[in-house]
Amino acid sequence: MKRFIGIFISIIFICSSGSFADDTKSIAVMQNWYKLILQLVRHTATYSPPVASRSFAYLGITVYEAIASGSGKMQTLSGQLHGLNNLPKRQAGQQYDDAVVLNAAMIFAAHHYFGNTGPTGQRAMLAMQKQIDLQLEAKASVEVINRSKDFGQATAAAIYKWSLSDGGAQITNLGFPDRYTLTAGPAHWVPTSTIRLQQTPLLPNWGKNRTFAITAGTTCALPPPPEYSEDKNSEFYKQALEVYTTSKNLTPEQKAIARFWSDDPMLSYTPPGHWISIIWQIAEHDHLTTEKIVETLARVGVAEADAFIGCWSVKYQYDLVRPFTYIRKMIDPKWNALLITPPFPEYPSGHSTNSGAAAFVLSSMFGENYAFEDTTPKADGLAPRKFSSFDAAAKEAAESRLYGGIHFRAAIERGLEQGRCIGKFAVDLHTSK
Repeated sequence: MKRFIGIFISIIFICSSGSFADDTKSIAVMQNWYKLILQLVRHTATYSPPVASRSFAYLGITVYEAIASGSGKMQTLSGQLHGLNNLPKRQAGQQYDDAVVLNAAMIFAAHHYFGNTGPTGQRAMLAMQKQIDLQLEAKASVEVINRSKDFGQATAAAIYKWSLSDGGAQITNLGFPDRYTLTAGPAHWVPTSTIRLQQTPLLPNWGKNRTFAITAGTTCALPPPPEYSEDKNSEFYKQALEVYTTSKNLTPEQKAIARFWSDDPMLSYTPPGHWISIIWQIAEHDHLTTEKIVETLARVGVAEADAFIGCWSVKYQYDLVRPFTYIRKMIDPKWNALLITPPFPEYPSGHSTNSGAAAFVLSSMFGENYAFEDTTPKADGLAPRKFSSFDAAAKEAAESRLYGGIHFRAAIERGLEQGRCIGKFAVDLHTSK
């Protein structure tokens, strides 16, 4: 918690170190809010990766619509995303301040999507709101400020109202059902943790949520995983043996990769937040325009949210046993993986699906050979990593789950395939008139 407060203070310092330049103040508003939101994801107990992906999607759509509404070049996502219709429109001929619109929208969105965060997070949001309001209103017309605030809040409120009917708005018991009947048979998931809460799997109905761009959670379906077998000559046993052998012979580089992409809830920004962090690093490095930033946040947000819905749909269709359970039964009863096994079925890998989707979108927007350095976990003492492309980063993120000992090869490779399939739908959204 002390670390959270320290990061929050640094964010406010950035925000209060001088008035925003007119051509960058919208970006500064978004950047500061997103920095705080990434910390809220890390410090809000209900924010498992699927839940985080959902909020990043709605936040991305919110900032996109806040800017698109005042642009003659950008096309609304209303009518393109399932159930999103009739968003507020700006009054013709009236002046608006985009930074104020964005700030008002982010204030509403942050307080509503993170209404269950702790007292420190609540104080951080209020302080952020106060600091940015003071700067934006210092030398501005009261009439324009009020009109812009009203519109920004109305836009965020309309999107939030839409969000309430998607099936993922209410998270009880941290996402673990009170009652759940395990599927009989050795091929299926069983708890891998002694924690009482995790004796049922996380969010078993998430795959039934309303999607954003894909038709349904089953749209990018996958073939079944290798058939369960305890025969040492079977493909299933061979994939389990690969996990075991790899874990026993990890190089320092492989351990570093596993930890870099671990992205555990309550200890990180989560997998979807990791890619949102990458977007902001690109935005800063390339000096992206406001329009490009909001388009990227919206497209990647939609892709990641749909990726978790699609992934969870497949996970609970096949309900596959985890390496932890199979290896301890068939190979080594005392075996432990490098990473903690997540409390839900194995196939496919969520990080692989999420990363495949995000990388597909980013490659379409910035190029298939866009090289970059990712510093996301630097604050946790992990060295930055360089990548020759977004696809290379996604493949490393997926492979990290093998090094971590939490996924079989099929889940990793097919997760990437599913993510790319889902990412195409976000790429096909129309954002230009």
